[in-house]
Amino acid sequence: MSPDRSPEQTHRAVETVWRMEWPRLVAGLTRVVGDIDAAEELAQDALVAALEQWPRDGVPPNPGGWLMLTAKHRAIDRIRRNQTFARKLALLGHQLVTEQAPAEPEPDAAVADDLLRMMFTACHPVLPEQARVALTLRLLGGLTTEEIARAFVVAESTVAQRIVRAKRTIATKQVPYEVPSGAELTERLASVLAVVYLIFNEGYAATAGEDWIRVELCQDALRLARILAELLPAEPEVHGLVALLELQASRLPARTGPANDVVLLADQNRARWDRLLIRRGFAALGRANAVARDRGVLPGSYALQAAIAAVHAMAATPQDTDWRRIAGLYAVLAARFPSPIVELNRAVAVSKVHGPAAGLDLVDALAASGALDSYHLYYAVHGDLLSQLGRHAEAGAEFIRAAELTGNKAERALLLDRAEDSGAR
Repeated sequence: MSPDRSPEQTHRAVETVWRMEWPRLVAGLTRVVGDIDAAEELAQDALVAALEQWPRDGVPPNPGGWLMLTAKHRAIDRIRRNQTFARKLALLGHQLVTEQAPAEPEPDAAVADDLLRMMFTACHPVLPEQARVALTLRLLGGLTTEEIARAFVVAESTVAQRIVRAKRTIATKQVPYEVPSGAELTERLASVLAVVYLIFNEGYAATAGEDWIRVELCQDALRLARILAELLPAEPEVHGLVALLELQASRLPARTGPANDVVLLADQNRARWDRLLIRRGFAALGRANAVARDRGVLPGSYALQAAIAAVHAMAATPQDTDWRRIAGLYAVLAARFPSPIVELNRAVAVSKVHGPAAGLDLVDALAASGALDSYHLYYAVHGDLLSQLGRHAEAGAEFIRAAELTGNKAERALLLDRAEDSGAR
């Protein structure tokens, strides 16, 4: 170590390392001590030690290894002096004391296994969806309860309760800290991917609050997806999800205007799209399709959605968009993975190919099912199609209804502006 940084630089280095190493640290400690709460406590102990020692001694060459080793030594110390902590860890704690902490950091393969175990534990189907999201962001994203609460515009106490209940459920249900295999892996992987996708979507189009996008959440989800792709390279849908998130994230710089207002896809300055992320998305989509071919399976839902995003990314202007191909991909997606939201998106694509009346027919069919009665984007799409057909009064009413249903301030302003343009305000 060489203490060649200022205290402020060292403190920033600690924070950066902490955010990067937190998932590996907690995952590895959970494997060692068998308890998520204890693992988090020990990780916090290691952070305190880093804040005390690194400003004096300098940042070590292997900060992650230093934190892990320090946490394990702290575990030994706490077991020796704290009977309650020792009883909590039981035989695992005894094993730590008798074997002592290893002198070398865990090998990459062990770290990868630990991260996978933590992902499958945090996203276990026994937990409610909101609890999976909160626990994943806490354990694998390194976010504090305050940061998670701010991202989802809920009370910090609500997030804390979700995390506490999730950990309690994992303990009482004796959820194994392991990566499943065979058919169970496929089933559980779907839950993991769904959580990562939900986190990204909340960042891409926030359901509540003043800001329409939350870039940090998108970045956290993208990082988690990339980790999964490295850990599970033979799973085509993992690459499909990475491709989708890379391509969607490429548009983030163009999705808001100077006043933090919403900029829709057709109005975005495509010169602001991130070309590096687009290239990464194309590469991930190629891997998804190649792995699917090797396994003799069809592209999954995420790969199909990524293919749609790729068509948009290839168009230099909105007028260059190959809407016929997009409509065809949505038809395949709707046939293999039917859902009202997929059908709504297909209606938009069909309207671009065959005109707004054709799209409106599909949207009206959705109205009859009642599946999207409380979904604000249904009314926004309905209003847009009506507006294109010159039915402005009806369109304005739909935009107002959409504005009433959204919890996002920026999106509500856009919808009310569209209602006003239709003469309904």
